[in-house]
Amino acid sequence: MRTPSLRGSPKNLRRPEASRRASGLRRYCVYLLLCDDGSYYTGYTSDLATRFDRHKKGQGARYTKMRRARRIVYVERYRTRLAAMRRERRMKLLTHGQKQELASKAAGTPSKKATTD
Repeated sequence: MRTPSLRGSPKNLRRPEASRRASGLRRYCVYLLLCDDGSYYTGYTSDLATRFDRHKKGQGARYTKMRRARRIVYVERYRTRLAAMRRERRMKLLTHGQKQELASKAAGTPSKKATTD
């Protein structure tokens, strides 16, 4: 049986993220942010907390730098990056109202559309 070599990149062995990646446990999130102007930003990441912090600091994306991310309103989790990227693409095609409905379902509150009927 072959012993794994430690010469390649010992720094990766110190990071728990590297071991998750090697074992296939890395998860990806597709998220919806509510911005200060009431618009929504859609993105995907493998580390939601760090990514949201970057958005809050104005370093995450040009869109959130201009509109200031307020809070995360919706999250979906995926096993693969490809699946997350595909869902992100579909979510970006949703209308503002459809994104609002996703956010209200996640919060457990009825959407504005449902309350006016």
